[in-house]
Amino acid sequence: MGADQNSRPKRNSKKTHNFEFFEWRGLRPSPVIGVDEVGRGCLAGPVFAAAVILPEDHTIQGLTDSKALSESRREKIAAEIHNQAQVGIGFASVSEIDRLNILQATFVAMRRALENLGVGMGHVLVDGNQKIPLLDSYVQTTLIKGDLRAEPVAAASIVAKVARDAYMRRLAEKYPVYGFDRHKGYAAPHHLAAIQTHGPCVQHRSTFAGVREYWTELLDEERALDPF
Repeated sequence: MGADQNSRPKRNSKKTHNFEFFEWRGLRPSPVIGVDEVGRGCLAGPVFAAAVILPEDHTIQGLTDSKALSESRREKIAAEIHNQAQVGIGFASVSEIDRLNILQATFVAMRRALENLGVGMGHVLVDGNQKIPLLDSYVQTTLIKGDLRAEPVAAASIVAKVARDAYMRRLAEKYPVYGFDRHKGYAAPHHLAAIQTHGPCVQHRSTFAGVREYWTELLDEERALDPF
């Protein structure tokens, strides 16, 4: 489902990073909901998504791609988003990622974020070029580099990143040899070296290159018992 011609706003001419800002205020049907994910390219941990309804008169400064912000700045802005906006967060587990594939698991996380938002309808701005399947009650508009072009998507990017980083820091306490608090599950050299030395843990994605070469049936059994 896509936005019809009457619901599409005019884009203004102001540009950032060679992409036009997207004028999201006034989109119909309301509310306007920004959706983004984080952790799609990681070797370990869930994929997280956030859905954010940002008030048109919000006073939050610094909304942009979460990766362009320092950790302390992201956390400060995320707190402001939670204070001023309506937020839903969802994730798909490593088991779901391995079973469904990362793209379908990302859609699961996005749908859960929208479910946790609790509104049931609206105009969803999705970061990227693919609409979220099975959202019949929503109008959707996809935005390449949406976190740089539309504030609701940027807000979702920041909220999802902060939530996932907090999860990965907790995971680091349980599995300290991998340094999850440092790289958050991405394929950093010291992360790859730790997998080669110690083998993967149950929070690694068994279908991903860099992990699957070291995966064992014993880890499948351990994962079934892991409550984290």
